[in-house]
Amino acid sequence: MVFVLVAVAVLALLAGVHRYVWRRLIGDTTARGSLARRVGTVAAFVLPLLTVGALVSSRSGVPFPVQQVLAWPGYLWLAALLYLTLALLVGEAVRPLLSRFLARRAAARQTAPVDVSVGAPAVQVPAAAEPGPATDGSTRTDPAPDTEVPAPPVADPSRRLFVARAVGGAAALAGLGTVGLGTYGVLRGPRTKRITVRLAGLPRSAHGFRIAMVSDIHLGPILGRAHTRRVVDAINATSPDLVAVVGDLVDGSVADLGPAAEPLAGLEARHGSYFVTGNHEYFSGAAEWVDHVRELGLHPLENARVEIAGFDLAGVNDVAGESEGQGPDFARALGDRDRGRASVLLAHQPVVIDDAVEYGVGLQLSGHTHGGQLWPGNLVAALANPTVAGYERYGDTQLYVSRGAGAWGPPVRVGAPSDITVVELASPQA
Repeated sequence: MVFVLVAVAVLALLAGVHRYVWRRLIGDTTARGSLARRVGTVAAFVLPLLTVGALVSSRSGVPFPVQQVLAWPGYLWLAALLYLTLALLVGEAVRPLLSRFLARRAAARQTAPVDVSVGAPAVQVPAAAEPGPATDGSTRTDPAPDTEVPAPPVADPSRRLFVARAVGGAAALAGLGTVGLGTYGVLRGPRTKRITVRLAGLPRSAHGFRIAMVSDIHLGPILGRAHTRRVVDAINATSPDLVAVVGDLVDGSVADLGPAAEPLAGLEARHGSYFVTGNHEYFSGAAEWVDHVRELGLHPLENARVEIAGFDLAGVNDVAGESEGQGPDFARALGDRDRGRASVLLAHQPVVIDDAVEYGVGLQLSGHTHGGQLWPGNLVAALANPTVAGYERYGDTQLYVSRGAGAWGPPVRVGAPSDITVVELASPQA
């Protein structure tokens, strides 16, 4: 019952937002029966249907080519709707100010003296010879010679339409421009960030060890093989000692996305490449993906630990795996280790930081949040995650959260650019 009520509330909210956007962008700016209004009204119905189709098709076994057709317009409209709505809400404050400015300017033009010398349309009243008696016996007083009378004010019935079109056009330009730039940022590929982390217990011999960390690539109906190649090229360009793929690699099955993931076989690192599951793997067949990435040369860490040069590298399954009995098991991954050794933990979601602290982990590397992906989504992400992006300390445990290299849903990022992070480990002895 609660789920039904929430679903109804969400649908009602979306319907209200679409109605508002239609009214401000179409209803207030076009004439009844015009081609522009008909086209805008059709789009107002079709675009949300494409969005629903894109969301449903990925979970209902629809053929992958159909998912690809629905995904681009459906997901992009989600981002466009967000920023069009925000821009229009800002426009509500601008609208009365612009109307008042135009009204005052029109009034000033109507009351200003008219300069006859430049051909302004003044009404000239001929001078009378002399005041004299009117026909009814009263005394008549005529205007002074050459008195100028301003032309009668001209009504401006189009002012309201002009304001609606100006504000609506500016909102559309701002909203769609934001989405366009955000899409370019995703398709261009992730930028490389570098941080240095001082890690307790790390021997001098391992000082400067570089881990290329990437998360949330989100291969799917939009981001495919070309995106994987961009990510791999960016990682290899850093010449890392080790590569860590920290979950949410895919949004779909191995059958559909196996070819898109194949460039991962080209990852180059002296100590190999490692992988842990994210929540989206459990929506996409986690067991099949674990087997597939192993075939591509990555080493899955399923609640497991390996010894690397000078430190322990551990990985835990994502918390979403608990529904399949495959959730994180910190005791199995970390319970019997020598706590005197330095340790790095790969865990998709930053919410498990408390467990990392309990088991004496020196550094946890996570993703999942996308940094919010679409501003102001970072404010929402902060409600569910201890750290949304970047570096923080929790007692003796350090946490670094990547914004990820891809995007979920809309291939758009605003205020949260995608990244690959090279984490350089520093020894206290160096």
